[in-house]
Amino acid sequence: MAEQRKRERPEDYFADWKEREALAEAMIPQVGAMARARNVKCYIYGHSLVNQSVLDIMKSHRYVRQMERNELSEFETAPVLDIMKDLSLGPSHIDVGRLAVQYFDKAQGEGLSLEEYVNRELDFLIDSEHRPVDRPVDVVLYGFGRIGRLMARILIAKTDGGDSLRLRAVVVRKGGAANDLVKRASLLRRDSVHGAFKGTIRVDEERQSFVANGNEVRMIYANSPEEIDYTAYGIDNCIVVDNTGVWRDREGLSRHLVSKGVSKVILTAPGKGDLKNIVAGINHHEIDPSDSIISAASCTTNAIVPPLKALDDEYGIVSGHVETVHAFTNDQNLIDNYHKADRRGRSAPLNMVLTETGAAKAVAKVLPAMEGKLTGNAIRVPTPNVSMAILNLTLSKETTVDALNEFMRNTALHSAMRKQIDFSASPEVVSSDFVGSRAACIFDAKATIVNGSQAVCYLWYDNEFGYSCQVYRILEQMAGISYLTYPQDMTAPL
Repeated sequence: MAEQRKRERPEDYFADWKEREALAEAMIPQVGAMARARNVKCYIYGHSLVNQSVLDIMKSHRYVRQMERNELSEFETAPVLDIMKDLSLGPSHIDVGRLAVQYFDKAQGEGLSLEEYVNRELDFLIDSEHRPVDRPVDVVLYGFGRIGRLMARILIAKTDGGDSLRLRAVVVRKGGAANDLVKRASLLRRDSVHGAFKGTIRVDEERQSFVANGNEVRMIYANSPEEIDYTAYGIDNCIVVDNTGVWRDREGLSRHLVSKGVSKVILTAPGKGDLKNIVAGINHHEIDPSDSIISAASCTTNAIVPPLKALDDEYGIVSGHVETVHAFTNDQNLIDNYHKADRRGRSAPLNMVLTETGAAKAVAKVLPAMEGKLTGNAIRVPTPNVSMAILNLTLSKETTVDALNEFMRNTALHSAMRKQIDFSASPEVVSSDFVGSRAACIFDAKATIVNGSQAVCYLWYDNEFGYSCQVYRILEQMAGISYLTYPQDMTAPL
């Protein structure tokens, strides 16, 4: 890349802020209109601009400073969006931030005007007849716990024009309360960790459904998959996302395929037996159109596999140990009580609980090159969300802290795994700062330790929302959804 431009320090910070605030405010209707009318979704370095507030948009611009070590201003992206809104772009995902950075850092030196540059770069999208999928794909959530409700939030937020994935129903067992539907809708509306639902939710008890941002979602009560006829609800050829974890092998999950209207199943837990364990961004290419059941592996496997692959490709991993410092989960007890597993019966909010994890062994199902190279253990700690994985690795060649961190920064910024690996160089971040992260993991550069060929890397991950985003990426692929993107070497962002 050519020498980067440096934005001049404003004479008046407040006046500069107000100008940029006005530009961000003007982006909202432009971005919204392109998303709803043409299914064109805009991003700033992977951060969606759709349905974002003025301050969210400005924060996404500021985020680029950490990744590119340079400013990205609304003064640079606003004219790009002005040009884009008048182009007849087909359905696509466009990283406006990267488009602007490329122009002001490189193409400007080629003598092109901004309009000429945008038209040249997006020429393949102009008047494009490519559609991400032939018809909308129905999705059913089987279970409505932590992952189920976050999947619902993601699906509803990304409905846009309604021509890709559509959340049609949620399946649960009937609770004891007479107002079961109201209580479940309330759990979607308010979340102690992830905050309020962005939008409106109304309950239609007569139709046994709730309507979230215009999406009607039927609440189906059932004790087993076989007793459900989804076609009776107008649902057909749907993908069931089983987030109960009750069945984890092919035989158990095949019970969903008995139900009328079901075509495929995704398990949001590590699969057993011959089930493919898929980590989006790593081995998603192994998904075959004929696959009717796959596993999205675990949150920890999703967090550690991308950096392990990157480090193995660059340095070679001889051996290693993975220690997971994991937020407590609903599987544990609030206060001391009987639990079939060792130690997990002790109070989760009051103790660090040493336990086991199968994530290290599960890595080999996704990265066969890691077979027999890793050990692993876990400590459950008294926080409700966001976990950390510590990779203690022996590499096949020596390196330094600066070299390894720079490699991981470039991987997070430019590689095919940039949606899986995020990067932090702040010396002040703590776990709560990563609630809501869409990445599979965030590499903490300030914590890296290197001594010759020995390296210790620290990875944060939102074990709820970040994992749900990974599941969504697999869901899109299982549904056969494929967007044209800019830059063209990237898969569709989330």
